[in-house]
Amino acid sequence: MLWLDRFSGAQNHARFREIAALLPPGALVVLNETRVFPARLRGSKPGGGGVELLLTRMVDDAPDGRGGHVETWEGLARSLGRDPDLKLQFAGGLTARVIERLGEGRVRLRFEGLGPESLLARLEEIGEVPLPPYIEAARKRGTPADTAAAGDDRERYQTVYASAPGAVAAPTAGLHFTPALLDELVAAGHEIARLTLHVGPGTFRPVKTEQPGEHVMDEERYEIPEATARAVNAARAAGRPVVAIGTTVVRALESAARDGGGEVRAGRAATTLFLLPGAEFQVVTDLVTNFHLPRSTLLMLVAAFAGRERALDAYRTAIDAGYRFYSYGDAMLITGRPGA
Repeated sequence: MLWLDRFSGAQNHARFREIAALLPPGALVVLNETRVFPARLRGSKPGGGGVELLLTRMVDDAPDGRGGHVETWEGLARSLGRDPDLKLQFAGGLTARVIERLGEGRVRLRFEGLGPESLLARLEEIGEVPLPPYIEAARKRGTPADTAAAGDDRERYQTVYASAPGAVAAPTAGLHFTPALLDELVAAGHEIARLTLHVGPGTFRPVKTEQPGEHVMDEERYEIPEATARAVNAARAAGRPVVAIGTTVVRALESAARDGGGEVRAGRAATTLFLLPGAEFQVVTDLVTNFHLPRSTLLMLVAAFAGRERALDAYRTAIDAGYRFYSYGDAMLITGRPGA
């Protein structure tokens, strides 16, 4: 783990297992407990030919009048063709009708004939966890280690505290934690709070606009429990550090503060917040994150938090030292106090 002071620019190397001792004293550590669900479905069209869906969010759930229900979802589709009224077939008799095309491969679908069971429950049986392309490519190389790991990814690509299904990608900063490390945080005098932000595919869409501020973030849903809102506001009032485990926690807390007039309020909401250098951080004082790719909104958030030059200098250090990037990569701890 690379440790960076965001005000002085000082850097150091550490092991993630030392995290409890490296955090500022009496910190409130906020986790994102979203869980990656088996959002990828492979099926067929009526005239033959395969189709692939990546479901991103449920829009509606309504009774069908026959003791079951109908769920409407949005997702991304491949090989869908142009048929305006398409009924897709999936394993286990599951069917979906395309009811709207939203552009850029996005579609709205109606899943019918579910009976009393939810689509999420069906997906646990027939869906696939949507692993990042570089992990899938490694698994397909077919070495014994890759083949063995492929069977574990359904659980490995989850944090140990994941509990709320709805994400298409893991909040990867949390992958470093074990139950024992969480216990160590509490034993060291830190407090733990939880929220949920369901990570969508837009988080990883690269910034292609000439001016980064013109990039539009896809909407992501989040929920802040009452206990977490109280804990965050109490920590801020007492001048205690608020440590975000991952950029998703940053976006949820900073969005809530902006919507709440500076106070973090409990409840459900959606965010399109895009944090660029020069942004003011109202809530989060310290951040644990992984290493991100160029032109990503995630790297830009890190640059906004630590300062562009300090962040880029830290990345140069990480590259020279052989730190691993991507989801299963190494971590970065960004701490510091003004004038410290």
